Amino acid sequence: MKFAVNTFVTDEGIRPDRLAVALEERGFDALLLAEHSHIPVKRETPWPGGGELPRVYYRTYDPFVALAAAAAVTSTLRLGTAVALLAQRDLFQVAKEVASVDRLSGGRVLFGVGAGWNREEMRNHGTDPRTRGALLDEKLAAVKELWTRDEAEFHGSHVDFDPVFSWPKPVQRPHPPVYVGGESPAALARLLRYGDGWLPRARTDLAELRRLSAWLADQREGGVPATLCSVPMDAGKLAEYVELGVERVSFTLPTVPEADTLRQLDQLAALADEYR
Repeated sequence: MKFAVNTFVTDEGIRPDRLAVALEERGFDALLLAEHSHIPVKRETPWPGGGELPRVYYRTYDPFVALAAAAAVTSTLRLGTAVALLAQRDLFQVAKEVASVDRLSGGRVLFGVGAGWNREEMRNHGTDPRTRGALLDEKLAAVKELWTRDEAEFHGSHVDFDPVFSWPKPVQRPHPPVYVGGESPAALARLLRYGDGWLPRARTDLAELRRLSAWLADQREGGVPATLCSVPMDAGKLAEYVELGVERVSFTLPTVPEADTLRQLDQLAALADEYR
């Protein structure tokens, strides 16, 4: 069993390079970062977590800049997104950013993607929330072309470009593993078509996670590697999640100052040690 943390890195919490070193020293397998480019002042879309939108959503660093800083001071830690909002990002910039971090880290990137929830944020990027799923699907297909072909081209309903050169290419072959977030029918279809791994959320009912895991195993021989995200520091819950047979468990790490973060990491590491 592998253990990771998923978190927001901001200007008010521990630096990403210091966090990465601390994780590697404590035997964690991966650092997974969330992202939001901005938060519109006038927002009608409710936060899926309920209540007021937490402060960290307003202040998060760009994930790929933060992961590059983490890559520079580590040697084994996997570096990922949970999740990158690809539907509202520029396709060519994402292809270059992910490939750049993969090369600079020696092939340690996990590319986690999701459809997103903040409709006002999407619209600011020119993304229509109603078609973001179809757009995301085409961008996933297109980014793989950019990573794997010297002269890449793509012609779809939402993404269309003639042959282009795009370097650097990732170290990992054929490309960094793509992990797809979500448990909806659309997310699972996306996973089976474009994904190498799954990012289910721990808040999903355990029985439903078992059902979906079994269904995915029927759909793809050998099943789908899964990283269970946002796991609380709860020994009882952790034992249940371990029984699911997931590849990796990712603890939610609050965004707090460095000293507080290191104390929490010590506690998480001690809990994880019982199942390594």
